Amino acid sequence: MNTELRQEQERLDKVMEIITEQVVKLEAETARHREEVIDFRKNFWDDVKVNTDTFDDYLETIISLRQQAQVLSLIQGTHRQAFKRLSTLRRMREVPYFGRIDFTEEGTPITEQIYIGISSLTDPSGENILIYDWRAPVSSVYYDYSPGPAKYVTPGGEIRGMLEKKWQYLIRGGVIRSMFDTSITIGDEILQQVLSKGTDKHMHSIVATIQREQNRIIRHDRGRLLIVHGAAGSGKTSAALQRIAYLLYKYRDKLKADQIILFSPNPMFNSYVSNVLPELGEENMQQVTFQEYLDHRLGNEFELEGPYEQLEYVLTAEGDPSYRTRIASIRFKASKQFFEMITAYRRSLELSGMLFKGIKFKGKPIVTAKQIEEWFYSSDPSLRFHNRLEKLTERLLERLDEVEKLERTKPWVQEEMELLSNEEYYKASAYLRKKRGLKGELFDDDEIEPEALGRLIVRRKLKPLRKWIRKLRFVDFKGLYKQLFADPTQIKKLGMEGKTPGEWADICLLTVKMLDEGKLFYEDATPFLLLKELILGFQTNISIKHVLVDEAQDYSPFQFEFLKRLFPAARMTVLGDFNQAIFAHASEMSDFHTLTSLYGPDETDAITLTTSYRSTKPIVEFTRELVPGGDQIIAFERDGERPVLTQLSNRAELHRCIVSKVADLRNRQYNTIAIICKSAAESIAAYNALSNMEGIKLVKSSSMEYEQGVVVIPSYLAKGIEFDAVIIYDASAQVYGDESLRRLFYTACTRAMHDLQIYSVGEPSPFLRNVTPES
Repeated sequence: MNTELRQEQERLDKVMEIITEQVVKLEAETARHREEVIDFRKNFWDDVKVNTDTFDDYLETIISLRQQAQVLSLIQGTHRQAFKRLSTLRRMREVPYFGRIDFTEEGTPITEQIYIGISSLTDPSGENILIYDWRAPVSSVYYDYSPGPAKYVTPGGEIRGMLEKKWQYLIRGGVIRSMFDTSITIGDEILQQVLSKGTDKHMHSIVATIQREQNRIIRHDRGRLLIVHGAAGSGKTSAALQRIAYLLYKYRDKLKADQIILFSPNPMFNSYVSNVLPELGEENMQQVTFQEYLDHRLGNEFELEGPYEQLEYVLTAEGDPSYRTRIASIRFKASKQFFEMITAYRRSLELSGMLFKGIKFKGKPIVTAKQIEEWFYSSDPSLRFHNRLEKLTERLLERLDEVEKLERTKPWVQEEMELLSNEEYYKASAYLRKKRGLKGELFDDDEIEPEALGRLIVRRKLKPLRKWIRKLRFVDFKGLYKQLFADPTQIKKLGMEGKTPGEWADICLLTVKMLDEGKLFYEDATPFLLLKELILGFQTNISIKHVLVDEAQDYSPFQFEFLKRLFPAARMTVLGDFNQAIFAHASEMSDFHTLTSLYGPDETDAITLTTSYRSTKPIVEFTRELVPGGDQIIAFERDGERPVLTQLSNRAELHRCIVSKVADLRNRQYNTIAIICKSAAESIAAYNALSNMEGIKLVKSSSMEYEQGVVVIPSYLAKGIEFDAVIIYDASAQVYGDESLRRLFYTACTRAMHDLQIYSVGEPSPFLRNVTPES
């Protein structure tokens, strides 16, 4: 061992000792804090004096409860912080640090050695920093500069100096396996090692191998919107997750993980990326799919189609007589023009056209839909729209009060009183006495006033109706959305003439038919919700401070406009690759330029990642030929085998070849092997044909967990995930013959890290004519 390496190992040994000491100390602390929390919870009520006899007693009880809750919250917070630090230190025992810069600050003669890891560490005195957190301002020098002049920004201003050297370490189990001077960028040797490993069920932190362009994404900190356009495998998702870790570190006093939300492609992807933030000692942010949000808001009202059901229709239903109309409908309803139509339609409702549901009680009308409409339009037109609805709600509740008085003397009330069980009668009596502020024993039966009991019975019968009115259920939202399509000529009144597609009349018929069946197509869900929100007043979420949208090319301009209004206090980071834009509305988002209008050019920045790290150089060189402009994608220098195209004559031969190839790939120790099909329908057929293969699994849109092993998966569910080896199930012209499927095919092929096998039953897809896989 050379002198320098020996000295570094000696330093590492001391650091490991300090980490171990801190781990032992924190283990004892967390155990003690846990016992304190358990003990406090057990005895919580012992120290609370509960007395509600008088208002002062009640107030004293509330104050006592609040004080106890605050103490418990403080103990729990201390335990949580100690446990979080303990988890980080345990990870640091594996890899205490991964890099070092020798930096001489301008105006000082001393060159400081700054070691960089996933978290900071000081010596026992707390005065000397042994390891700097990778998110600290000075650490940016490690990612952004080669030796020479360098600078970094701190809260106190810009620091300039000279980067003398930049080192990278490979440490495992407290031993330095290798260390080397990296003069240009993060060392390719370590990046090579990371990329050459087999994948497992989680995406991992890449802080040791962050490249300069990825660091720009991570530390970007201005404007409302950051757009990241990156080639397949360029590390955009991983960099975005490190960005969240960076923001949580930088703004730790005012930004918490539960104030950040990630809109991900599917639940399986959530499982795949769930490890990244915990690896860096941060809590996971909220993760949700856009469809889960729509289900939450609309699932009780409609049979709701999901994005993958829509895509499955697009991929498999070419023979449907309504196919062309549906495709035109999907594209138009994703557009900004349709967003303008919905907002214009809502404005038109201020003058006429509002639809309501009549209100009945015991089968008899209290107020008709027509009466409600007259009341609405007779109110002050200068009031804001939802304020007029509030006034209308008040009037309807007043009408309910009148009905309540009239109903008290009806025969049904007497019948209800006579049918009360002893238990129900007892509860009613107790309630009435409590309401009067009476104490002591319950009075005898003859003491209960029939009028009071009658009032109680009527009020309880009307309670669901009051709740229904307060929630504005009397507004006919389904009817209002249907009304927009019931008369195709209505576009003239809305100023939309000439802005609708040629198939508009057919789109209207298709939409009305769908609504009459109680269904809502995916392309209609967000517009329907927007109309509802514009009528009621937007249910905004101001607690969310940052929104991440992954696979942004799958979202429509309409959906982005909706998200902007849903999270008015949030900054947004969107990540995508238009070469992977596979949904039918993709033409509405031909590039991210359309998003600039969300917050304006002054509040928007864009970063493009062109280097693909996921796949070997031969795979990247192959896949970039599949898409226009692919020549701009740069392959990372990692050797491997060229993709192989195998043409077969029938399915039986195809399945024999796949079984043989999977056995070969397993022998080469590949952990994740994906057999990628075009659609879910093709995936089911392939899975059934290959089901005798040991351990094979079928991935569906409802799958919650990303699993290792051999999986059969539709192309659109594989988005955002990488596999050691990919088998394209059938790349024939019959399956991938239409030009609209080019991006889908590209997406499927770019999932492969190390090995790509392409099979074709019959003539191969025209996409493969100008590319040169082995065959």
